[in-house]
Amino acid sequence: MYRDHTKVIQIGNRVIGGGNTVLIQSMTNTKTEDVQATVKQIKVLAAAGCDIIRCAVPDMKAAQALKAIKSEITIPLVADIHFDYRLAIAAIENGADKIRINPGNIGSIDRVKAVVDTAKERNIPIRIGVNSGSLEKNLLEKYNGVTAQGIVESALNKVKLIEDLGYDNLVISIKSSDVLMCVKAHELISQETNYPLHVGITEAGTISSGNIKSSVGLGIILHQGIGDTIRVSLTGDPLEEIKTAKLILKTLGIRKGGIEVVSCPTCGRTKIDLIRLANEVENMVADIPLDIKVAVMGCVVNGPGEAKEADIGIAGGIGEGLLIKHGEIVRKVPEEELLSTLREELLNWSEQ
Repeated sequence: MYRDHTKVIQIGNRVIGGGNTVLIQSMTNTKTEDVQATVKQIKVLAAAGCDIIRCAVPDMKAAQALKAIKSEITIPLVADIHFDYRLAIAAIENGADKIRINPGNIGSIDRVKAVVDTAKERNIPIRIGVNSGSLEKNLLEKYNGVTAQGIVESALNKVKLIEDLGYDNLVISIKSSDVLMCVKAHELISQETNYPLHVGITEAGTISSGNIKSSVGLGIILHQGIGDTIRVSLTGDPLEEIKTAKLILKTLGIRKGGIEVVSCPTCGRTKIDLIRLANEVENMVADIPLDIKVAVMGCVVNGPGEAKEADIGIAGGIGEGLLIKHGEIVRKVPEEELLSTLREELLNWSEQ
């Protein structure tokens, strides 16, 4: 498996590569120079399961704010840099645990070298990021447009540039909004390098469409053993990125932990507000640190049977519902008490 053989890279107090846990990333959408707001958002994301956080550094104020932000958080901080090499240097000097650059838009080789030298002094990893929208003109001409092959060649050219400057503390990121192109690019690059890969579908879209595109793309890539850290890119609250990333990794069996909620589709037999109940259960279990499956079923006819593979579940009836454990009915409760009964059972699960 490719993931087991990638180079191990230290990012702050975490590591990726070499078969280590696939880590979840997100990016703040606050103004980075607003330290209080940025720290607040990072803490919320970290509590939800974010392992690494990235902040945009569009100017020197943002770069200098990293020092204060870093002092208030417990997860690694990555600085996202474009165009101005001085911002990359300042970000490292202000405590960034990793920087993300595209060497192609930093400027001359001397400017790239200045960034690399600063990173080398502190052994700070560099994430080389290439998106399908940033391909060089010669590669567009060579491959007659944007292709997976062109994305890979662009990334490897930039890797060689950094290696020639005497540095190999690198992470590679190649992204496209075209899901199948992105999948193909990762399949190709995994055969060409052993650097760890940061995987994501860029510009995936809103929570609805973005979740689908990210789940399909990341699912295919990760299932092949490719990818050391991931970000689900959504146009929305970054918290939704963490929820989706955790579920993708759990569904693939790559990471354990967290309650999985399964629920049946509604039908004419449903005698309970199942849609509301399922959503309430999903929100309710978010803060309960168990690795079990919870079923939410809409009727008492098929509910117990359908919930048999779950550790615990509830099934609705007319004004009442059933509590089910491992397929066995253990209690009948009023409908309005279903949620609280389930929560009480989960909070006392370790005692069973």
